[in-house]
Amino acid sequence: MTYPAPPDAPPIAAEDYAQILAFYAAQVRLLDQGRADEFAEQFTEDGVFGQNVKPEPKRGRQEIADSMRRGMAVLAERGLTRRHWFGMVSAGALPDGAVRTEYYAMVYETPRGGTASVYLSTTAEDELVQRDGRWLVRSRHVTHDGT
Repeated sequence: MTYPAPPDAPPIAAEDYAQILAFYAAQVRLLDQGRADEFAEQFTEDGVFGQNVKPEPKRGRQEIADSMRRGMAVLAERGLTRRHWFGMVSAGALPDGAVRTEYYAMVYETPRGGTASVYLSTTAEDELVQRDGRWLVRSRHVTHDGT
């Protein structure tokens, strides 16, 4: 069995797809738990994390971790908890053995003592590679809806 693939990328095997979904579930929990360094370790050493609302992408694990840490500090200062949800994942093989994924990401925000609300809705595109039996993000580009 195979799963939906992004345009121009052949679908991947069900086992790989399941591993990728598990990778995303673990990675997003690291982000939501405030574990910036461990989150950044899920990228290749030269990994890239870009967003259409930022002038330049973050490059490399250290820059990604530093950026995440700053964002997490702001949230803590404001008494906010954020939760990320990734879904509707499509995955396809790239010629170099990497996998290209496309997915939706929702970010929920809850103020201390308050009610959760949708903070952000996005689409994202990743290139994932396997190294030493584990998936890593080689590149991620997030596009914020409405921008």
